[in-house]
Amino acid sequence: MKPQNPHWSAYSQAYHIYPLGACGAPFFLDSLDPQNRLNQLYHWIDHLESLKINLVWLGPLFMSTSHGYDTIDYFNLDPRLGSNADLRHLIETLHSRGIRVVFDAVFNHVGRDFWAFRDLRQNLQSSAYRKWFQRLSFSKGNRLGDPFYYQSWKGHRNLVKLKLSEPKVKQHLFEAVKFWIDYFQIDGLRLDAADCINLKFMRQLANTCRKRKPDFWLLAELVGGDYRHWINQGKLNSATNYELYDALHRAHGKENYQLLGDVLQNQFGPQGKYQGLSLYHFVDNHDVTRIASQVKTASQLYPLYLLMYTLPGIPSLYYGSEWGEPGQKRRHSDAELRPAISHPYFWPKAQPDLLKTIAKLAAIRQNSEALQIGHWHLLFQSPEILAYLRYRNHESIVVIVHRGHSTQSLICPVPWEYGILVDLLSEGEQFQVYQGQIKVTLHPNWGRILRLQH
Repeated sequence: MKPQNPHWSAYSQAYHIYPLGACGAPFFLDSLDPQNRLNQLYHWIDHLESLKINLVWLGPLFMSTSHGYDTIDYFNLDPRLGSNADLRHLIETLHSRGIRVVFDAVFNHVGRDFWAFRDLRQNLQSSAYRKWFQRLSFSKGNRLGDPFYYQSWKGHRNLVKLKLSEPKVKQHLFEAVKFWIDYFQIDGLRLDAADCINLKFMRQLANTCRKRKPDFWLLAELVGGDYRHWINQGKLNSATNYELYDALHRAHGKENYQLLGDVLQNQFGPQGKYQGLSLYHFVDNHDVTRIASQVKTASQLYPLYLLMYTLPGIPSLYYGSEWGEPGQKRRHSDAELRPAISHPYFWPKAQPDLLKTIAKLAAIRQNSEALQIGHWHLLFQSPEILAYLRYRNHESIVVIVHRGHSTQSLICPVPWEYGILVDLLSEGEQFQVYQGQIKVTLHPNWGRILRLQH
């Protein structure tokens, strides 16, 4: 059987924008009159191109009460951001520049202002939408004063869990997805809180999407579990690789590269459980403290991003983190994670050299099929050094990453007796392979990306 070509997403370099924050929208919905704050995102397009971004995750987008995940209406852009026409024009512009667009699909729960839940609150047991909400019961009230109980997302009563097995609920959500594909021409969805959604619903959603657009991409937000099981059983394309996220953070914090090497071996090595999958990886997002506020020194950001751009999977940047934007997750607020940044070129940059470095790493990955979809093989690991091979067809690349604070020399095993390796990071510096080894000098908090010359 002829092997299938990889899905387009495998070649993607992603960028995540939280529009309500980035565009400076008020925290609460203050008017139904559309205010085109989305137009600020046009300033970002040249910046995205400079980072070789070809996939943008925008979300959440649709009308909500506050942070966007408490949906009111799945068919209309949040008026704090603009109108549906404003959003469609932005997507058309991104598409014209070769950038695909993915929406947040917040289907596990809605806000208390969602139209069907408002009807329930008004008409109680007479509501036509009693079957729309999970574990609804009139045998007791809730702490917000309703004379009924309902299941919420992780105890947050403002996030009402939908009953996704109810046919009319599925019909409503699937009609929204069809509208998003037909009107906005989106390329994929990121499924919020996917670990709370049943697999049957996911399969039906996948079928609905791919009838409209056969190469439609579906990404599941999964914090834990077996990603392959969810992808296969849900007919999905990818999952958020929180396991790798955690290992990357620990490797540059309390732990070291021994742990990271073990995780990578388990995920992508010869017997790796996720071989062949293009998982979605990242070092921060809208829900967690930004990476610049987690590392002890800014110098640790450099090996961290070197890893992100050379490991298997789809690398994703969270807006502003490419220049070291700080942001601390607070107990009762995510505001610092989601700042208003009206223009990326005129925003003060904590780490301008980091931005240049990421642009270089992105360009290297864009021009390497081995880094995009190649196999992964561990070559060397120690507490401060990790070396691995990425290979695909006739291209072979050795990546060496150094988290230490002093210059070190390394004799690294490679799978060739002789040859020349050229460093793509250091102006073509060359290293001779001799009897299956190379000797390299490693600078502090940096590394090598060495391509075998033929």
